[in-house]
Amino acid sequence: MPDVSMYCTQTCPYCNRAEMLLNKKGTQVRKIFVDNNPDKMTSMIEITGRRTVPQIFIGELHVGGFDDLAELDSEGKLDSLLQ
Repeated sequence: MPDVSMYCTQTCPYCNRAEMLLNKKGTQVRKIFVDNNPDKMTSMIEITGRRTVPQIFIGELHVGGFDDLAELDSEGKLDSLLQ
């Protein structure tokens, strides 16, 4: 199973929903908190080109945010990415 990491904040409801979906799939998520850490936020923006959280990575693949993750799941593509 590939490593899953997520740029997030402590209070983001979409981050919580993404983590719940990934946990339901049996995946542990390494959370990278960007609130109160401008260097991590800058790094996230440089890597993804996006300023919103969550930003989710499965292995080296940038999945995007929660809506992108949920779409992959509804299309039946998420499980294969997690194997």
